[in-house]
Amino acid sequence: MSAPAKINLSLDITGKLDNGYHSLEMILQTISLKDEIVLEKQNEGISIECNQPLVPLDDSNICYKAARIFFQKTGIQGGVKIKIDKKIPIGAGLAGGSTNAAATLKGLNALYDERLSVEELIALGLQCGSDVPFCLVGGTCLARGIGEKLTPLPALRGVHAVLIMPDFSVSTAWVYQNYRMDDPVRHPNTQAILSAIRLGDIAGVAREMKNVLESVTAVKYPEIEGIKRDLKNRGALGSMMSGSGPSVFGLFSDVEQARRVFSTLQNQYENIWLVTT
Repeated sequence: MSAPAKINLSLDITGKLDNGYHSLEMILQTISLKDEIVLEKQNEGISIECNQPLVPLDDSNICYKAARIFFQKTGIQGGVKIKIDKKIPIGAGLAGGSTNAAATLKGLNALYDERLSVEELIALGLQCGSDVPFCLVGGTCLARGIGEKLTPLPALRGVHAVLIMPDFSVSTAWVYQNYRMDDPVRHPNTQAILSAIRLGDIAGVAREMKNVLESVTAVKYPEIEGIKRDLKNRGALGSMMSGSGPSVFGLFSDVEQARRVFSTLQNQYENIWLVTT
């Protein structure tokens, strides 16, 4: 199963819920950078293999949680071996763990011919993490609530981006804990971005992109603003941190320009990808 990464085209925090979670309004987009998940039936239990040594292989792994929830829901007595070929960087704001969990749920549904509906899979995915519902749906979506209320949008296909991951990762929990609702931050104009998406106006999308969590992550790590500046100085229509960071992407009007920038910046950044939506 392919497990594609996501980027945020916007991220706004609209309130704080009684349970401590933040109420969000985001525009999410699937990109071509992806992990691969291979599932094999086994008689019992859940086991995990991964080519990335930093990924846990025990029950703290989100794929393990997804499989356990699937078996509990369906009552199936079998087990599964989960092999993760990881290409998406860890702790990057790209939903690397969530997309693996989504692929695990979809894969188990097919492997065991259980035929759970998308809505049922989304309900299971939400028990694993707030990005998992989007990763099950993919494409271009407006997400509200804690990320589970999804509205599909016209597909923003074939847009080219240069994606850069700095040489550090951040904790999503830490970023949200340090966000202050009363701090003066620039909020995205979500309606303007939605209008630009419907018109296929990539420059309009890029111009309006905002992520309020930059007020936390980019303040602590000024390298993020440096990457954004590098991308915009080389012709990106717009540049933004994805999710809680620290990965940064720039959108480009055509593939040749994106390739030139990618080639130039490869000498400067170790973790860099040329991706498409």
